[in-house]
Amino acid sequence: MSKEKKFKSPYKNKEKNRENYCTTLLRVMEYSATHYTDRLATCYVDGGQSYTYRQFKENADRLSTRMSRFGIGAGDKVAILSQNMPNYLVALFSTMAFGRVAVPILPDSSENEVTNILNHSETKVIFISQRMMPKLSRECYDKMTLVIDIETFEFIKKNEDDFRCDGWAKEPQPDDLATIIYTSGTTGNAKGVMLSHRNICHNLVASFKAQPCYKKDRFLSILPIAHTYEMGVSSVYSFFVGACVYYLQKPAAPAVLIPAMRKIRPTIMLAVPLVIEKVIKNNVFPTIRKSRVLSWMDKHMPWLLHFFVGQKLRKTFGGKLRFFGVGGAKLDTTVETFLRDCHFPYAVGYGLTETAPLVCNLMVNKKKKKIGSIGVPSWGVEIRLDGLNPETGEGEIVCRGDNVMIGYYKDPARTKTVLDDEGWFHTNDVACRDDDGYYYIKGRLNNTILGPSGENIYPEEIEMVINDIEGVNESLIIERDGKLIALVKFDDNVLDWNQEGEDKFFEKLESNRKAVLDFVNKHVSKQSKVNDVEVMKEPFEKTATQKIRRFKYKDAHGDDTKKKD
Repeated sequence: MSKEKKFKSPYKNKEKNRENYCTTLLRVMEYSATHYTDRLATCYVDGGQSYTYRQFKENADRLSTRMSRFGIGAGDKVAILSQNMPNYLVALFSTMAFGRVAVPILPDSSENEVTNILNHSETKVIFISQRMMPKLSRECYDKMTLVIDIETFEFIKKNEDDFRCDGWAKEPQPDDLATIIYTSGTTGNAKGVMLSHRNICHNLVASFKAQPCYKKDRFLSILPIAHTYEMGVSSVYSFFVGACVYYLQKPAAPAVLIPAMRKIRPTIMLAVPLVIEKVIKNNVFPTIRKSRVLSWMDKHMPWLLHFFVGQKLRKTFGGKLRFFGVGGAKLDTTVETFLRDCHFPYAVGYGLTETAPLVCNLMVNKKKKKIGSIGVPSWGVEIRLDGLNPETGEGEIVCRGDNVMIGYYKDPARTKTVLDDEGWFHTNDVACRDDDGYYYIKGRLNNTILGPSGENIYPEEIEMVINDIEGVNESLIIERDGKLIALVKFDDNVLDWNQEGEDKFFEKLESNRKAVLDFVNKHVSKQSKVNDVEVMKEPFEKTATQKIRRFKYKDAHGDDTKKKD
């Protein structure tokens, strides 16, 4: 009897060939235009702007030539300030693939932030949408050689004196600068992270190693392309594998997102934890509690409940989803446990703008998912824990690989504090590792609070407990006069600041404060007990990945204390 032939992937040689080409974004674009010529590369969910891979390259070539005629050549900075759209990707490749440097700006940036970024980066050209025009100051507008309407690629402004036809484009090399991504993170001052073609291309291959995608996949983009997470693991990654990425024309509110998912039936999506946490905490959990049948299932036949809810969840997301990536912040463990039990195809990633972004990943197809873990090191990334505490096994994550940035733009002093001579990048994230090599984030090194006995207190761990309380929207732990204070924002349906009757309002407020204080102090260690709870009226200010800007609340007091005064 003949031996059974071993299955060989029909994609294997093509995958290897593609990886060999993945050295610069020009070569990625050329490969995709050659091998996926007439396939759809990108479009709006509801039609309109769209490109095949051939059309995409033709338009990128044309845009590059037009910039060259105005003296915009290799090394020149080109900013992009716009909501997501197919033309955003064209603008990005017309810049980076020809040796120029892209400066993507987050669409929720203020006019002051936009001005600072444009001035610091010495940008000469800006692609901008009509919606973002009010954020472009007259000072910056006047300095620009070209201001280009990203929706039509028509020139809003062109300086005829610069029509020199000497903006020589060039084929970039792997270590050439491709983009400067400005991030204020949660610590204040903006940093211009310099990423090379090698950094971005390494991330494309690492993404494929972690979660293989193919030309038949459909990506639905809901995060800003200006963020490294969306750029590297979704928009540009879809281009790398010959798939199609779809964009929404309106903000990703449920009323827009749900019909889009039903229409596109995406196979790949990326989100920050807040998106899936809101779905589970605000919709799924309350539905289970209110239903007698579902509550009975939860107590007596949880496997049946998880099967039923899992089917419903997948249907809500279009029914074809095979990868739902969660990154940018830590996923709530209660929500993650529920997703795992429902066999929802979620995956957790960990990374930073400075690492282009992947550092670790916990993938969909792992038979045994470890709740709360960020997974194992991504392909081609070395990790170690520095300053290891022998008692707790905790240390700072330090990583090295082709994913690590060149440095911070025009800031060698700051670069030196995070990047050593051997290429190790110090993340400022504290973690521990289990016996199987899985990492668990404990908190940020500069957020750590020193307890009265010298022990480390990680505010993020206390916040996770508070955020699990029904009716709590979000929370933040701060230290004030040596005491731990919890700033808490309740759901609007729990605490309505505009309701009539001041006495009734403060009675309800006090009841909720006490409930939070009692709950959290029963579920945390002795050194992590909270001394007081203060209630916030407005949501916390956040970064693009929905992390609270902690530095803004260092000396904050809750709105309830102001009312009492």
